[in-house]
This record gives sequence, structure tokens and C-alpha cells, in this order.
Amino acid sequence: MDFSKMDTKYVMNDYRKTSTGQTIGRVILGAFLIFAGTGHLTWSRVEFLAQVPKWLPLSGDLVVVLSGIVEILLGLSLIVLSKQRVLVGWVVASFFVLVFPGNISQYITHTDAFGLNSDLSRGIRLLFQPVLVVWALWCTNAWKAWRGR
Repeated sequence: MDFSKMDTKYVMNDYRKTSTGQTIGRVILGAFLIFAGTGHLTWSRVEFLAQVPKWLPLSGDLVVVLSGIVEILLGLSLIVLSKQRVLVGWVVASFFVLVFPGNISQYITHTDAFGLNSDLSRGIRLLFQPVLVVWALWCTNAWKAWRGR
């Protein structure tokens, strides 16, 4: 019996299995994105507008609306598209990377929003963006699938 082929097959298929904790984490992250996206379109629109960098060549309100729609779609994808969760995980992680300049801009321009009214609080928030990226990759097994290739 050739164990090297067996191990490779196991590793390639292993990413399809997720733990209960990962599934719960995926649903929570999906719900968080749906909640945040809904906030973009309704009650927190002004707060999110404060995070849009002034150097973007688009209307700030358009960016808030589009990013809210994307967040809702990503959140729903995390919850509903469990068979495509690896791809969804990479897309969600990429989204968190793409919106990071808005958080940096809020820090650099000293813009108050969401109760972040000091450089310390805005700086601490910056540290949590990588946590969201790791969370998206972990709960969808995207990182494990990539490493298994």
C-alpha cells in the first residue's frame, strides 16, 4: 500500500470537513457581515461615510452603499454556500484586506466614528482587521485547502 498517495488524498479531502466550532464561527461571521452591511444602508450610514478615504475617486455615499451590499452578499454566502465555503472564505478575506485602507484613513485623519474618538481606539481597531482575515480563512478551511495543495 502506498501511504504517500493515501496521505495526499486525505489532505486534499480533509479541508472539506469543518468542526462544529468552525461552522459556528462561519455563521457568526456571516451574521456579522449581514448586520454591518445593513448598517451601511440604514442606521450607520454616516458613521461608515466617515471611514471612506477622501482620495477615493468615487462618491463616499456610493462607496458606503456598494460596500454594504457586498457585505450582505458575503454574509449570506458564508451562511448559505457551505459547499463553496473555501472560495467564499478567500473572497471574504480579500474584502477585509480591501476595506483596510478606510480604517487606516480614519486613523490618519483622526476621524471620529463608531465611538472611536482617540488615536488609541482607532489604532486598536486596526489590529483587529487581520483577526477578521484569519477568522474568514479559518472558519471556511480556505487556509487549510490552500496548504493542502
